[in-house]
Amino acid sequence: MSRPRSTELRLAEHVDRLGAEHPPIDLASVDYTVRRPDVLDRRYGHVLDYMARVELEVDRNVLELMTMLPDPPEVDRRFYAEVWRPQEIRHGLILDELQVRIGRDNAAAELDHVSAKIRILGALSHLGPIQDVVRMLYYLTGMSTERSAVLAYNLLHTGLEDLGETALTTTIVGPIRRQEPGHYAFYKMSARGLAEQLSGWQRWVVRTLRRISFAPVGANNEHQKADFGDLMRTLGIDRDLGAFARQISRVERELLWVRDQGMKVPDYVVAAFREAVELAHNRAATAGWSG
Repeated sequence: MSRPRSTELRLAEHVDRLGAEHPPIDLASVDYTVRRPDVLDRRYGHVLDYMARVELEVDRNVLELMTMLPDPPEVDRRFYAEVWRPQEIRHGLILDELQVRIGRDNAAAELDHVSAKIRILGALSHLGPIQDVVRMLYYLTGMSTERSAVLAYNLLHTGLEDLGETALTTTIVGPIRRQEPGHYAFYKMSARGLAEQLSGWQRWVVRTLRRISFAPVGANNEHQKADFGDLMRTLGIDRDLGAFARQISRVERELLWVRDQGMKVPDYVVAAFREAVELAHNRAATAGWSG
C-alpha cells in the first residue's frame, strides 16, 4: 500500500533534516573523563552495558528489517540504512568504550542472527496486505523503543549530573538523547499515516500480534528481561510503571485501542514491564540467597 504523497514528502523532508542536522556523533568530540570510575561502575555500569548492547544490535535490526520488509517504501529504507543505523551504531560504540574505560567488558551484542519468526514474517510479507501489517508493527515497535530510550537517557543524564560526571553528560549522554526524538517522530508520522489506510482485518491482526509479541527494547529472553528490570530499578522507573508505560504507548493506544475508552495504557505493555522488574527482583534474591 503506497502512502499519500503529502505524507511521503513530509517523511522525506524529515529524514533529510535528520541526516543534515544530526550526523553521527564525532568520536573526536567525546570526552571520556570519569571522576569516580568505581562509583560509576557500581551505580550505572549495568545500565551502560544494556544501552550499549541495544544500540550496537541495530546492525541485526537492519538485517531483520530487510528480511521482514522485502519491498519497503524508499523513505523507510533511507531512514533505517542512512540515518538511523549510523547514528545508533555510533551511540553503541561510544557507550561501549565508556564502559570498557571504567573496567567492564565489552557488551555481548548479537549482530547477525535473524530468528525463524522474522523469516516467516518476511516470507508472508511478499503479500502486499501482510507487508502493511508488518510495517505497522515495525512503526509501533520503533515508537515504543525510541520513547523508552529518550526517557531512559533523560534519567541517566540526571543521575550522572548528580555524580558530577559532567564530561559524560556534556559529550556523551546529552548528544545521544538529542538524536533519539527525531527517530521517534519518524515512526509516529509513519504509523499515523499507515493506520488511516489499514482495513478492519489488518487492524485486528496488528492488535493481536502486538499483544502477543510486545517486549521491552532489547529484551529477547528471560535473562535480558531481568537485565531490563535492573535498568528500570536503577533509574527509578519501577516506582511508577504505569506512568512510564503511558508515556511510551500513548500513540499506540490512540491508533489501536481508542475504542476501549477505559484503557489508559495497553495492558500488555504494563505486564511486560512488571514481568521484567519481577525477574530482576527474583534474580537478585536468588543471588543473595546463594551467596
